[in-house]
Amino acid sequence: MASIQELENTASQVRRDIVRMVNAVNSGHPGGSLGCADYFTALYFEIMEHSTNFSMDGKNEDLCFLSNGHISPVWYSVLARSGYFPVKELSTFRKIDSRLQGHPTTHEDLPGIRIASGSLGQGMSAAIGAATAKKMNGDNKIVYCLHGDGELQEGQIWEAAMFAAHNKVDNLIATIDWNRRQIDGDVDDVLSLGDLKGKFEAFGWDVMVMDGNNMSSTVDGLKDAKARCGNGKPVCILMKTEMGAGVDFMMGSHKWHGVAPNDEQLADALGQLNETLGDY
Repeated sequence: MASIQELENTASQVRRDIVRMVNAVNSGHPGGSLGCADYFTALYFEIMEHSTNFSMDGKNEDLCFLSNGHISPVWYSVLARSGYFPVKELSTFRKIDSRLQGHPTTHEDLPGIRIASGSLGQGMSAAIGAATAKKMNGDNKIVYCLHGDGELQEGQIWEAAMFAAHNKVDNLIATIDWNRRQIDGDVDDVLSLGDLKGKFEAFGWDVMVMDGNNMSSTVDGLKDAKARCGNGKPVCILMKTEMGAGVDFMMGSHKWHGVAPNDEQLADALGQLNETLGDY
C-alpha cells in the first residue's frame, strides 16, 4: 500500500507530465487533466485491483473507463507511471503515428485502453456493459468510469443511469468530475444540471460526495464507494475538483479547458510542481 505522501508525490509528477505533454505540441486539455490527477493516482496506485499484463477482456481485475476522453493526458501519465507502457512514450503525445492520441483510441493497441472515448456521453454505457458482463461471468471485480459534469448534459448518460439502477448493476462506480466548468464557461451558465445529487438518487443510485483534490479524502472516498458495491445499487461519486488544480494561474476559470501553456507559462507551472519520479 502507498502512503498518502507517496501518492501526493506521484500526483505532482503526473501534473508535471500533463503540462509538459500539452506544451510540447501546443495542443491538449490541461484543465480537467490537472483537476483529476489525484483521482487517477489514488485509483491506480492504491484502490484498483488491476494488472499491467494487459488483456482486453479484463477478467478477474477491476476496469477503468474514461468517458470524457479529452483529459487523456492525465490517464496516459498514470498508465505509464504504473507500468502499462514506457514513461518515455509520453513524449509522443498527439504526434503523428503516436499511440497517444488526443483522445484515447484502441486501434493502436495501447495497454490500459479498452474503448475509444471522447464522444461525450457514451462511457457510462460501455462501463455498464462491462460491469454486467462481469456479473454474468461470476467475476466479482469492480468497474470504474469517469465523466465530466458538463458531459451530463448528454441524454445518453441518463438513459444509462436508468438502465444501471433498474438492472441493479451494483459493481459499478461512476465518478463525476464536479468542477462546474466546461469549454464554453460555467456549467450553470451553459446548461444547469440542477440538484445533481438529488437527480442521481431519484434515478436509483447510491450517491456520495468527495473532495477530489485532497489525497486523503480521495482515497477514503474511493474506499467508501468500493464498500458500497454489492448492495443492489450502482454507486455515483460527485467529486469536487478545481479545473487546473496544482497550477495557480490555471485555476478558477474555464479558459484552460483546452488551451496549452506557452513556454513561459510552462516554466511557471513546473516551478509549482515537484519532480518526484523523474521527468520523461
